[in-house]
Amino acid sequence: MSHHPEDPAGAAVETDPPPDHLPPDHVPPNHHGHHPGFAGLGGLVAALSMTVGRGGDAELAVDLAALRPGDHVVDVGCGPGAAVRLAASRGATVVGVDPASVMLDVARWTTWRRAGITWQVGAAEALPLPDASADVVWALSTVHHWPDVPAAVAEVARVLRPGGRFVAIEHQADPHAGRHGSHGWTKAQADTFAAMCGDAGLVDAEVSAHTGPERPALAVVAHLPAR
Repeated sequence: MSHHPEDPAGAAVETDPPPDHLPPDHVPPNHHGHHPGFAGLGGLVAALSMTVGRGGDAELAVDLAALRPGDHVVDVGCGPGAAVRLAASRGATVVGVDPASVMLDVARWTTWRRAGITWQVGAAEALPLPDASADVVWALSTVHHWPDVPAAVAEVARVLRPGGRFVAIEHQADPHAGRHGSHGWTKAQADTFAAMCGDAGLVDAEVSAHTGPERPALAVVAHLPAR
C-alpha cells in the first residue's frame, strides 16, 4: 500500500512504498518530492536567501566526507553554491549540479573566478556526469525534494568511483509542522534512506545526528565498495 503523507497545504501526495524489508510505518524520505521547481522572481528570492546560513551543513559535509585535496566532488542540488565554494577552497575539484537555472545563476554571481568549479544544470535522477567520475557525492538539504529517491541514489552509485563516499544531510524535521518546519527528515526517514543506499549497492550506510549553528541535522554516510 502506498503512503500518502500530507504536504503543508494539506494535500495528499502519492509516494512509493518503502522497501519490502522495512516496516510499513517507515515514511519515504521525499515527502516534499512534489515541490515545484525554483524559477522566476520567487526562485531568485529563494536562491538569494540561501546564500546565508548554509555554512554549517557545508562544514559538516566536508568533515563527514573526509574531504581531501584533489578529490573530485559532485554537489547534487547545489543551490547558490556555498558547499561548492567551501570544497574548492579545501583543494577539491567540484561540480555543482542543480535543476534550477536561477540557482546556478546566483551561484555564478556569488563565486569569484576560481579554477576547479563547474556548474551544470541537471537532476538527481539523471546526473550529467560520466560513470565512476567522483570521489565524493553529497546532497545537502535536497533529498526531501527528490521526486524519485531510488533512481537518484542509483545515479549516485553510478557516478562514484570505487571507494567513493556519499553524504546526505537533512535538517531534523517535525513531520507535523507547517511550512518550512516540515522540510527535512525524521529519524525514520533517515533510516529508510540509509536502507535505500544499501539497495543501490552502497555499503556501511550509517545515520548520525548533529547539532549545528542553524538547526539539528541528520546525516547518512555511505560508500561504494572498493574493487
